[in-house]
Amino acid sequence: MAAAIAPLTGMVLAFAWPPEAYLWFKTLHIVGVVVWFAGLFYLVRLFIYHREAAELEPPLRQAFEAQYALMERRLANIITTPGMVVAVVCAVGLLSVNPAWLQQGWMHAKLAFVLALLAYHAFCYRLMGRLRQGQCLWSGRQLRALNELPTLLLVIVVMLVVFKNQFPTGAATWFLVALVVAMAASIQFYARWRRLRAERQAAELAAGG
Repeated sequence: MAAAIAPLTGMVLAFAWPPEAYLWFKTLHIVGVVVWFAGLFYLVRLFIYHREAAELEPPLRQAFEAQYALMERRLANIITTPGMVVAVVCAVGLLSVNPAWLQQGWMHAKLAFVLALLAYHAFCYRLMGRLRQGQCLWSGRQLRALNELPTLLLVIVVMLVVFKNQFPTGAATWFLVALVVAMAASIQFYARWRRLRAERQAAELAAGG
């Protein structure tokens, strides 16, 4: 990844950047990352609702699926992808101002995780197409688990940026990882409890009727 970015960085360095260029790149990069992750988080949440709409009666199912497909497409194309583009372009700008970062291990690790995020982004587009065609095989539970992946990647990337080559491996780090895993597990347990409660209530209504 670093080798691929280096030529592009060299081309960008040919320009005479003003002194405040680093601060502008950093500002826009942070804004782009915030927008990108907000879109990713909500996009997969829409996938969950879209998938669960298949359990509704046909007239309602068609209406909800069409609405969710429209919301997903607009969110992905108007918010999520533009946020990704801004984040990546400004990241290249930051590397052009500080090319020495490309020689450091923490940056190599960060770029590897960014590649994973880009792959996740592309996979979301594939899922969106499958849902629109009615061919998605992922369950709501699986999509909820998928929705936690960018959270973990975000935590790791932020820690790499903050700690750089002094990446912590002590108890505090493992506690943070455990906290993220516990949050993901609690969401799964809550979804399962809500589904079981709905099934129990439906069974009680059927028995009472």
